[in-house]
Amino acid sequence: MKKIVFALAFVGFSASFSLAQYGYSEPATNSEGSEYKFSKLAHLDATPVQSQGYTGTCWSFSALSFFESELMRKGNDNPDLLSEMYIVRKAYESKAEKYIRMDGKINFSEGGAFHDIPYVIDNYGIVPLEVYEGLNYGSSRHNHSELFAVLDGAVQGLLGHLNNSRTKSLTPAWKAAFNGILDAYLGEDIKEFELNGKQYTPKSYAKAIGLNMDEYVSLTSFTNHEMNKECMLQIPDNWAWGKSYNVSLDDLVSAAEYALKNGYSLAWGADVSEDGFSFRNGLAINPVDAATIEVSGSNNKNFSDAGSEKKSNAFKTPVEEVDVTPEIRQEGYDNKTTTDDHGMHIVGLYKDQNGTRYFLVKNSWGTGNYPEGYLYVSESYFKWKTINIYLHKDGLSKSMKKKLDISK
Repeated sequence: MKKIVFALAFVGFSASFSLAQYGYSEPATNSEGSEYKFSKLAHLDATPVQSQGYTGTCWSFSALSFFESELMRKGNDNPDLLSEMYIVRKAYESKAEKYIRMDGKINFSEGGAFHDIPYVIDNYGIVPLEVYEGLNYGSSRHNHSELFAVLDGAVQGLLGHLNNSRTKSLTPAWKAAFNGILDAYLGEDIKEFELNGKQYTPKSYAKAIGLNMDEYVSLTSFTNHEMNKECMLQIPDNWAWGKSYNVSLDDLVSAAEYALKNGYSLAWGADVSEDGFSFRNGLAINPVDAATIEVSGSNNKNFSDAGSEKKSNAFKTPVEEVDVTPEIRQEGYDNKTTTDDHGMHIVGLYKDQNGTRYFLVKNSWGTGNYPEGYLYVSESYFKWKTINIYLHKDGLSKSMKKKLDISK
């Protein structure tokens, strides 16, 4: 998940977590003047919407939003906001090491996957946002364009050195040099810190907040893998080679809906490049007649300005959507029109006046749209463009656990 999006202002952090402070409140519709009327089937707690700025770090923002909701589900009504940039920093360290070990034959980019968060927490720990904001370059918002250029230059230079060096070896100093770049842009690595009068290391803090990374699973649905078995998620940004359970399309949807109805939110990886995905309109749909969507302007390479303007009556009035089959879904994956673009956080399940179900999605693009940082994603769009979902295994039904042979 690596698409870079436009930066909007951070919302203020508060100790009180009312829905209005999340940027979401009734009446439930997607935009001003819209005829969509959404009624709640499930709505779960979440921390305030943030902005990832000009970065490709949606995977960290969305996954930590998910884990903050997990802390709330476990009884912490006022959890610390967790540091996205600490996760990013430690992931870069490991990503660079693997990239060099693999002679540059894997992906090195700003992107990542939900699996990166348990990898970092298990190996390094985690810290609160107030301890590590990752803004060490004179900006009030995140912008990693220069940072990544320097990091990429470093690893490419190392590979070039190996290819041209008479010794064909690297000194141990390269890792310290690489970390020096991260220090300069994000701030020095955290070894220990004080919070509320107590001393922590990142690992002791991770233990103190009580999240067990072994309790979380990823689900996907593609027909090129065996059903109800683990597979490696075949996307470029899965540099850590994390695995997902491959389930049927119907099971993927039912698992998501079951989890939400039983109090478990979901991290959601998806393709957001389709014309029917419109953050400005607070809606992602898959209309049968896609020609109803008028697109003006163009998407830049990294979606750093949120892409083209999209206008259609379909964003104002419910329309017929595609009945997505496993074959339709797989075709998009195989022909590369379904791409791993973006990570988000699903916190609710709604239905419109026609009975069509939608997922309420918390984004990390700030609060500049009408649902103030949220959007509604139709079941058809979810079926069509989901890469994977990530959730607590207790959010799965007993029958799903049995089918996947997941122990309690």
